[in-house]
Amino acid sequence: MTVDPRTPIVQVMARLGRETQLHLDERHRHFKVTDKVILVISLLLIMLACVNVYYVTVLYQDLNGIVDNMDSMYRNLSRVDRDMDLIAQRVQRFDRHIQRMTPITANIEAMTGVMPNLRGNMQNMQATITDVDINMQQMTNAMGGIAQQMHQMTGGMSVMRANVHQISGPMGAINPMLPN
Repeated sequence: MTVDPRTPIVQVMARLGRETQLHLDERHRHFKVTDKVILVISLLLIMLACVNVYYVTVLYQDLNGIVDNMDSMYRNLSRVDRDMDLIAQRVQRFDRHIQRMTPITANIEAMTGVMPNLRGNMQNMQATITDVDINMQQMTNAMGGIAQQMHQMTGGMSVMRANVHQISGPMGAINPMLPN
């Protein structure tokens, strides 16, 4: 029997056709799986976007609270600064009054010559007044330092307040677009 030379070619072509169809079916199945994966990932991204919008809204509200707190702190520190200036002025006035005590102690020394019984007590009084004068000078210096630190803190609070306003500015522009 003679074999038709076309028969092996037809058989090879038929086998190629079956393999091609199997490959197409497998490819179609992979496309369906890929489409489902893309759909699931898209849903997850949409959920993530909703959560992010919520967090941006919460962040905006928190930043507004921070700005309000910073404004309140600034007002309070300004009030404290004014009060510290007033206290420093009063301490300086008191120090001037204490410095006027020096001539009084000199006059009391003159009186000790006249009244020998009071001399010991007056010397103690003079030492005490000198100590009070030294303490008042130290207190005046400390008040000056505190007043300067309060000025610096008020300046720092002003800078922090401006920075928080800068941060909350873009959030204020975004907030009207966000759902409540």
